[in-house]
Amino acid sequence: MRSEIIAVGSEMLTPHRQDTNSLFLTEKLNELGVTVAFKTIVGDRRKDLVNAFRTALGRVDIVVVMGGLGPTEDDLTREAVAETLGLKLRRDGTQVAALAARAATWRMPMPDNNLKQADVIEGATVIPNANGSAPGQWLDTTHEGFRKLIMLVPGPPSECKPLFESEVMPRLREVVPIRYLAKRTLKAAMIPESQADKLLAPTYTTYTDVETTILAHNGDIQLELHCVKKDQEQAQKRVDELASKLEELLEDWLYSSDGETLEQIVLYYLGLRQATLAVAESCTGGLVAERITGVPGSSRSFLGGAVVYSNALKTHFADVPAELIEHHGAVSEEVARALAEGIRKRTGATIGLSVTGIAGPTGATETKPVGLVYIAVSDAQKTDVLERTFRGPRARVREWTAQQALDLVRRRLMQLETVHIS
Repeated sequence: MRSEIIAVGSEMLTPHRQDTNSLFLTEKLNELGVTVAFKTIVGDRRKDLVNAFRTALGRVDIVVVMGGLGPTEDDLTREAVAETLGLKLRRDGTQVAALAARAATWRMPMPDNNLKQADVIEGATVIPNANGSAPGQWLDTTHEGFRKLIMLVPGPPSECKPLFESEVMPRLREVVPIRYLAKRTLKAAMIPESQADKLLAPTYTTYTDVETTILAHNGDIQLELHCVKKDQEQAQKRVDELASKLEELLEDWLYSSDGETLEQIVLYYLGLRQATLAVAESCTGGLVAERITGVPGSSRSFLGGAVVYSNALKTHFADVPAELIEHHGAVSEEVARALAEGIRKRTGATIGLSVTGIAGPTGATETKPVGLVYIAVSDAQKTDVLERTFRGPRARVREWTAQQALDLVRRRLMQLETVHIS
């Protein structure tokens, strides 16, 4: 079955507020084998709401509407859904009493406009809201000859999520045909999205029963594989079969077959090799260390390091000769190499990682443009330096650089068999 999630509220069409419920709702619907085909955000105009509801009913089996159930003039979800279906609203006496009782507990008079929260669409079942005044509503109805399930849920996350979990999910389980969702997440680093799709599309497009989505962000490619079948084992078998073929095609770009982050994988290999890591960061300003230390237990393998932004600190913390910086410049292959070797020896780490570059928007020269970075990885056997130029604003250059740096460490650790410390 296919579904649509509609978030109601003009505030979510501004730069200041966003829908935070739909990911949760998607996860819950997926648990039942229900595909979320569309997500819509619509403002608080009745005409727009009716158009959105009518469109949804014409293309999916299940419509989840969140928000617009409050007591104010712009809370129009009930009215718009009723108009779309050609149904009337009735004022439910039980809900009126519940609203009055709730107001009494606050020892305050109930404004008349609160009563609209007791208006129920003809044929709907009231869904109790234990965490707020606006109840939800459930409709199992027919629209243009097709069965439709419609549920209205409150917008605030503290009300929406518990109500959907405790009240809506049991109802859905009773009426939704039993289907099972299997999914896998593959991740690859530093392969362009277009190259990944060219490489993988001839394979994944042959699996018409597996939905494959490619997501790209700052040097990270994420492949989402979803398959829905009547049997869980069959669904998982199809997903795993496709995942195995894609893993072979991705070769050493692939770093995760089950959704782990790149920093988690780096720490996994550090632990496997009984190795340690230290970093000397300039243009990334500690971003690499922040990602690594965001993983619980990272202290077992990550010794730490230094943000060596100034030339003086490059010398003080990583023993980079001042004359080397003066001769080649702080952003250079030679300084990156010295930084990685210096921080490794100063800390006693198995691997030293360094980053130096020009994140911009200033600091560029004719020979060293904005986005130029040097990343070095050093162990007791060798030191490798990679030169890259990343395009875009300062934040993007820094994030791509951190991703590239972690991937270089991962690749070195995959090659490392014997631990050497010097």
